[in-house]
Amino acid sequence: MDQTGRDDAPASPDETPPPAPPGLLDDIGRLGRAFRKLFGAQLTLLTAELGLARAAVHWLLIAGLAATVAAVGLGLTLLGLTGWLLAQWFGSWAWALAALSLVELLFLAGAMLLFRRCMHWMTLPATRGEWNAMMHEVMHRPDPPGDIRREDVP
Repeated sequence: MDQTGRDDAPASPDETPPPAPPGLLDDIGRLGRAFRKLFGAQLTLLTAELGLARAAVHWLLIAGLAATVAAVGLGLTLLGLTGWLLAQWFGSWAWALAALSLVELLFLAGAMLLFRRCMHWMTLPATRGEWNAMMHEVMHRPDPPGDIRREDVP
């Protein structure tokens, strides 16, 4: 027994009792901290990826605009080159422009026929049924409560 009168007290201040063996509650606590650390890291990674994706959307729009401008410029250049080559071949700008207009008219007719064919595919029975089912689902989908749109207010 020491001078404090307690039997369980350490004999000297330097001596500490040995740590108790970890129990079930300690294991569960460590597991919870590990999950919190893991999912915290995952959440940080997700936040960083969403930030990059948000920035990428702007860059994608800029790249798409630049590609469209470049494609229009290339198309006009090729059209001008074709007109010049036709003018050299026919020996007349009037005939070259008439031939170029005919080529453009054929491309336009082809695009219109393709569009009409695609619209015909939309009227096929299976497609029509799928289209009607999709429109029915969209029209009869319940709005979330408390969601009032401006066009719904009289």
